[in-house]
Amino acid sequence: MKTIIYAHPYEGSLNHAILTRLTDYFTQTDQAYQVIDLYQDDFNPRFSKEELRLFSRGETPYQLVKHYQQLISQSTELIFITPIWWHQLPAELKGFFDKVMLKGFAYEEAPEWQGRLTYIQKATVITTATLTKSYLKIESGDPIQKNLINRVFTDIGIDPKHTNWIHLGEANTTTDAVRQQFLTDLPQLYLHGQD
Repeated sequence: MKTIIYAHPYEGSLNHAILTRLTDYFTQTDQAYQVIDLYQDDFNPRFSKEELRLFSRGETPYQLVKHYQQLISQSTELIFITPIWWHQLPAELKGFFDKVMLKGFAYEEAPEWQGRLTYIQKATVITTATLTKSYLKIESGDPIQKNLINRVFTDIGIDPKHTNWIHLGEANTTTDAVRQQFLTDLPQLYLHGQD
């Protein structure tokens, strides 16, 4: 089962077009998927006092977090669709990692750190930004490849060798033709990666 984690509030956005293109492709090719829509679910990325009280035990009172954990546990593949704002992930997606990837579910600390999501065989991150991929890597601290894929994914047990980062930079200033070509090419980028 593929689980798409989608982090954009606007249905008229390029990110929503990416979601639609990918889900249409999966439907047409009979590939099972489910969608976690953080904004539609009104996911709260902020920790409450009660959540922080339970955090060190790997517990949560937030039923939506438990639901997300259940969906992920049924998955062999994760796909993230998100913009990059101010050189970083949106708060909803950062909060998703903070609140869903809990000890006992996504990792263990003792006797040594071990990621538990080793059953995730593939992970794809699809991003849009005003910045190019090379700028994000060189000037913005490499928020996706270095911080998310090589660090966070590794910590929760997802092998970076089985990941793919697809990016459309200058998304706000490029032409409609370029955006449309990106959407047209998306299934092949998903299957084979992006240089």
